[in-house]
Amino acid sequence: MENQKKLENMLHEAAQKTEEACKRYFEEGMAGNTVTADAMQYSLLGGGKRIRAFLCLQFAKLFGASEEAAMPFACALEMVHAYSLIHDDLPCMDDDDLRRGKPSCHKKFDEPVALLAGDTLLTMAFEVLASNEYVSNRSIRLAVRELAKEAGGCGMAGGQTLDLANTVDSYRSLRQIHLQKTSALITAACMLGYYAATDRPQREDMDNIRLYAEAIGLAFQIHDDILDVKSDTATLGKEVGSDEKNHKKTVLSFLSIPEAEEEEALLTLLAVEAVSVYNESDTLCQLAIWLLSRKK
Repeated sequence: MENQKKLENMLHEAAQKTEEACKRYFEEGMAGNTVTADAMQYSLLGGGKRIRAFLCLQFAKLFGASEEAAMPFACALEMVHAYSLIHDDLPCMDDDDLRRGKPSCHKKFDEPVALLAGDTLLTMAFEVLASNEYVSNRSIRLAVRELAKEAGGCGMAGGQTLDLANTVDSYRSLRQIHLQKTSALITAACMLGYYAATDRPQREDMDNIRLYAEAIGLAFQIHDDILDVKSDTATLGKEVGSDEKNHKKTVLSFLSIPEAEEEEALLTLLAVEAVSVYNESDTLCQLAIWLLSRKK
């Protein structure tokens, strides 16, 4: 319980620092001064766990980078995540009216503004990546390539495409969607933290990091699917049952809740084993375990 409280305090502190850093990019005028910028701030600065930023900062720390060097990468990740949520909520996608207990971006503003806000957050993320003055140009190139790959057609956007096609007929095919739609950006978060620390990545490190990221990404999605059945709108801050409403397959379409929970626990163990080879990896191990118990 003490370790969990300590971790939650660390998450809260990292979330605050990330939010403050993101605000500074708006103050520097990167987003312009339009209703689109207002919609961007509404979505980006609207709270959230900032798990991706936290992972980036923690992997940077694990491999010896300063928080200052990793923070631009962490902010860029949160911008890409915010863009993905804005677009995911649109009527042409999941058609969700609530996000983090507030009206979705397209409900607060309108659909064209929400679309532009998402687009601009995505491009702003790469401007922030390229503006990192605390790492080498080679690290920036590695980070840009990684984030573009994991957010693009072979990653998150590709996963969303498969999800919208709604042709899932097995847990295996659903797992592939989750690897792209959920695990991909988590992988980018972990790898960007690593690239903040080195521009000469080692294959063994990359393999361990990707294994950890993919495992907690899959576990994260399983937990989300379970919460969508067991929780409620007030707790989650978003509508429950949206996948069922949209006739989408979830983990629980193929596994019972006990089977899904067992799968989640096995993936968590795999993640913990992947980073246990490093000294000072306790926080990353605790995070993987904490994700099993989160309520939203």
